[in-house]
Amino acid sequence: MPNIKSAKKRVLVSRKANASNKSQKSELRTLLKKADAEGADGAAIKVAIKKTDRAAGKGLIHKNKAARIKSRLAKKEASA
Repeated sequence: MPNIKSAKKRVLVSRKANASNKSQKSELRTLLKKADAEGADGAAIKVAIKKTDRAAGKGLIHKNKAARIKSRLAKKEASA
């Protein structure tokens, strides 16, 4: 455990951010699984695309990863 006040604060802040990021990534993965499931409707895919855009905008995932995910979802929607 750090002794310097600013270092202690960084530990607390980073723990909070880590918990938030973990939660958001988990939610994103869940939505992607629902959108990718057999018989997924267009609404589930649209929600997953929107959430992916948000995650990339916040820096939760890389913008190229977001583009790849969205491309795959759009391809799946078009083939359905």
